[in-house]
Amino acid sequence: MKQLLFGLAAAMMVACNAPKVAKKTGSEQLAERMQKLQQRGYMMGHQDDPFYGITWEWELGRSDVLATVGDYPAVMGFDLGGIELADAKNLDSVPFTRIHDELIAHYERGGIVTLSWHPRNPLTTAPMGGLSGQKFPEGSAWDVADTTIVRNILPGGTHHELFKTWMERVADFIATLKTEDGKPVPIIFRPWHENNGSWFWWGQKLCSDDEFRGLWNMLQDYLSRRGLDNLLWSYSPNLDGNWTLERFLQRYPGNDHVKLIGEDAYQWGTEDDFKSQLKADLDFLSQFAKDNGKLLAMTECGLQNMPDSTWWTRVLKPIMDQYPISYFLLWRNYKKEYFGPAPELSCAEDFKRLYEAKNTLFLKDINN
Repeated sequence: MKQLLFGLAAAMMVACNAPKVAKKTGSEQLAERMQKLQQRGYMMGHQDDPFYGITWEWELGRSDVLATVGDYPAVMGFDLGGIELADAKNLDSVPFTRIHDELIAHYERGGIVTLSWHPRNPLTTAPMGGLSGQKFPEGSAWDVADTTIVRNILPGGTHHELFKTWMERVADFIATLKTEDGKPVPIIFRPWHENNGSWFWWGQKLCSDDEFRGLWNMLQDYLSRRGLDNLLWSYSPNLDGNWTLERFLQRYPGNDHVKLIGEDAYQWGTEDDFKSQLKADLDFLSQFAKDNGKLLAMTECGLQNMPDSTWWTRVLKPIMDQYPISYFLLWRNYKKEYFGPAPELSCAEDFKRLYEAKNTLFLKDINN
């Protein structure tokens, strides 16, 4: 009997002293899910999918992708531009209350969500109540007349305290993105994108490489201190065509700051140029992602207003098929400027063929 009691006591001591296995964060769980799904193919994504389409806007339950193929995108993208000023609507006139509800709804139906942020120019900004339809207005993220913006919002800068307020508002909103039982929604967070271009105030010619990395680290450190461990951070430059390791690392925040390597890749010029540049970039980025243990995605892409009804399966898909891409996200459909499918467009049949391919994953596919 004494031996039995001694054995039980010893077992309890071992159990009490055993190292505790750390619970995985929301971002870690999301990364694992994406890695598993990537083995089956790449997910289809769409920006602002449930808000408006080619012929409609603000109708609950509608989606151009859903209307075209009978399924939602696997990934939905939303933007926080405007939250920094406590605006009621974002830069595309989408109410933040609606973003909140639709983002959570997509997660609860089994989807994956991503957030971008186009903050106003902190040196020249003023409340605008939504920028939809305006081109490069003063005070917007596209206001690039001043090359001291990033320098002035870093610690010690003239506008640092203002920008701390902006970061606080971003954190406050993200902290509300929880399910009914209080679980934070895992989110792919994609700030400071297309930084190798110079059309945003954080772009290549608007701040030094050190300043850009300081901007990235300042935001990431702030949100991390707020306990937002549900954010999977995506570093997403623009289509380049000439990446080298030296050039890419100039602005790269570092492996401990990034989990997903993205690329924003639109066909603005000729088809041949797009294909050659995209292949060159994905050759480099896929190897970099493999060597550094990162996910890879086309974080924005598309052909504006789809003049080519076969572009999906003739141009885009054959390139993506060659690389270990986690997802591709088409930009929004909004009246006269659209990048995704809709039943009334000539590209609808080709998009259905894209949907039917075994390696393209929509919402139903990632829940099976």
